[in-house]
Amino acid sequence: MLPGGPDAAVPLAVAPTDLRQLAAHDARPRSLPGRAGPLAALDTSGPAEHGTVLLVAGYTGSKEDFAPLLAPLAEAGYRTVAVDMRGQYESPGPDDPAAYSVAELGADIESVARSLLTETGGPVHLVGHSFGGIVGRATVLADPSVAASFTLLGSGPGALGGHRAELLDHLAPLLEAGGVRLVSDTLDQLAMTDPRAQAVPEPTRAFLTQRFLRNNAAGLRGMADALLAEPDRTAELARTGVPLLVAHGVADDAWPPAVQADMARRLGARHEVIPGAIHSPAVENPRRTLEVLLDFWSAVPAGRPAGGTAVRP
Repeated sequence: MLPGGPDAAVPLAVAPTDLRQLAAHDARPRSLPGRAGPLAALDTSGPAEHGTVLLVAGYTGSKEDFAPLLAPLAEAGYRTVAVDMRGQYESPGPDDPAAYSVAELGADIESVARSLLTETGGPVHLVGHSFGGIVGRATVLADPSVAASFTLLGSGPGALGGHRAELLDHLAPLLEAGGVRLVSDTLDQLAMTDPRAQAVPEPTRAFLTQRFLRNNAAGLRGMADALLAEPDRTAELARTGVPLLVAHGVADDAWPPAVQADMARRLGARHEVIPGAIHSPAVENPRRTLEVLLDFWSAVPAGRPAGGTAVRP
């Protein structure tokens, strides 16, 4: 994930030695169908007593950003699948920035959701973190019937702003000058000015660097463009009728907490603030994130999605 800023100072709920993205789990690697090629996934398999959870990571993230949740969700009776979007980490992607629009990525997630519905009979609870929430929203807007519920986790109503947007503005010239390696080195140097980043265990830091270097350069550019241009589609999402949850860290430094709270109000969605977390609650406070998700899903009507009407802009 892109590093945060000075406004993100908050004690995290994880211990300093927590491996975060390297947390132990029994999920197996597999491929799922995307429209531009296979998408790498982690799948807990087994019975889906309460349904299937589909987890979509954010910009420069991957399926491993949900590692601390995989085993607990499976133990709670949910088959759980986390995916890399096209061009992220272990999922190949086209060498064309235009192939990474929100609509294209959302269609990939729709394909995955339909595949899981076929495998298990449903329901599928969709969770999108950060940019993954923007992508998941496109999926739900295109066909509300694929999701029994939708959670926006540390995500927002539209284009990213603030210091993270300023970082994205510098991405294109860095990519042009030195490719993904130069971007990685630059972000590593910036991140290490943050004491929290310095406290991340070395194995996890090594994984994060390796993961970033495997991003498709066109994907980095295309997703950044999408993040900086996404319109506010809150009213359209509210009209789908899909049960919605907005959850975020108490000190989120991407879309500010007040912005996400207002989005939840406009959506008529449940709203949860996760203490001890900034922008990545699943790895910063997995215990509370798990509690919030399970409590939300327990209130969602059982059975397959009732369907709905796609909402067009």
